[in-house]
Amino acid sequence: MEATKPLLNSLSSKLTPMAFQWLDGFREACCLHRVVIMCFRSKKLLIRTGQCFLLNGFIFLGSIFVLNSVFIPALEWILPDHCSQISSQKLCAFGGTLKFYSSLRHGLIQLFYVLWFYPLYVFSIVLSTIWYNDIAKHGFSAMGRSKSTMVESSIQNDALAKKNSTRIKRPSGLEGVMVGIGEQVYSLLLLSVFFLEVYATGFIPFIGKVLNFLLLSWMYAYYCFEYKWNFNAVALDKRLDFFQSYWAFFAGFGSPCVLAIFFFSPLVSYGIMAILYPLFVLTATGSEAEQDIFFEKSKWKDAGSGRLPIFYVADNLSMRVLSFFPSEHREQMQDSKAQ
Repeated sequence: MEATKPLLNSLSSKLTPMAFQWLDGFREACCLHRVVIMCFRSKKLLIRTGQCFLLNGFIFLGSIFVLNSVFIPALEWILPDHCSQISSQKLCAFGGTLKFYSSLRHGLIQLFYVLWFYPLYVFSIVLSTIWYNDIAKHGFSAMGRSKSTMVESSIQNDALAKKNSTRIKRPSGLEGVMVGIGEQVYSLLLLSVFFLEVYATGFIPFIGKVLNFLLLSWMYAYYCFEYKWNFNAVALDKRLDFFQSYWAFFAGFGSPCVLAIFFFSPLVSYGIMAILYPLFVLTATGSEAEQDIFFEKSKWKDAGSGRLPIFYVADNLSMRVLSFFPSEHREQMQDSKAQ
C-alpha cells in the first residue's frame, strides 16, 4: 500500500490540473451572456443570428416535429397497420391490403424526405456555412479590434516561449498569396481527415462512444476558435501547437456543444447543432482564453499534461495525400505548414 502511494500522488498531481483546465473550458463555453452583449452592440449580428434560428430552428426542426407529430400519425390513421383499425372487414380479408397500405405509407414518408427534408438539409448546410462566417465577423467587430493584437500576441508569445526558435516570415506578394492558399488547402484536408477519424471511432466497440465524444469536443472547439484565429491572421502551425498544448481546456470548451446533440438522431442533432453552433462561435470570439492561458499560466504550471498530438493521424494521412501532388505544389503546402 505504501509503495503505491507515491504513484497515486503523482497521478493525482497530474490529473487535478487537467481537470481544472477542462472545467475552465466548459465554463468558458457556457458564457452565453457574451452573445446577448454582442447582439446588442451589432444589429447585423442580431439579424444574422435570428435568420440562423429561423431556418434551422423554426423551419428545419419544426418540419421534423410536423413529420413525427402530424404527418406520420395521419398516414397511420388513413393507411392503418391492423385489421381492427379498418372499418370494412372485406378489405381486411385480402392478405395484400395491409401490406399495400404499409408500402404506400412508407413510400409517402420517403417522398417527404426526398422532396423536402434532404433539399432543406443541403440548403441549410450551404446557407448556414455562409451565415456562420458573417456571424463570426460581426461578432468580432462587436467585440472591438483591440483584442485582435492581444490574441495574436498571446499565441505567438506562447509558441516562442515553448520553441524558442526563429521562424521564417511569410513572404509577401504573389508568393505570400500562394503560401496562404496552400495553408488553407492543408487546413481543409487536415480537418476533413480528422472528421473521418471522428466518424470511424464511433464504430469501435466499448470505448468507441467515449472516444467519439472526446474527438467531437475537440473538433467543435477548434471550429469555434478558428474563425477568430482567421480574423487575427494567426498562422496555422501556431493554432495547432496552441490547441494541442492546451487540449484539456479545448476538450472542456467543446463538451457542452456535443452534450446537446449526442443522444439524438442525426437529423435532430444537426438541427440542434445548427442553432447552438453560432452561439459557441460568438462565445469563442468574445473569449479571452488565449490571454488567460498565457498570462495566468502559473495556475496550470507543472500540470504534467504536456502537448497531446491530437492531429497526429490526420497530419500523417494528409501528408500522404499531398505526396500524390506534383512536387512544386507539395513544397508549397509544406512551406505553408512551416510558416
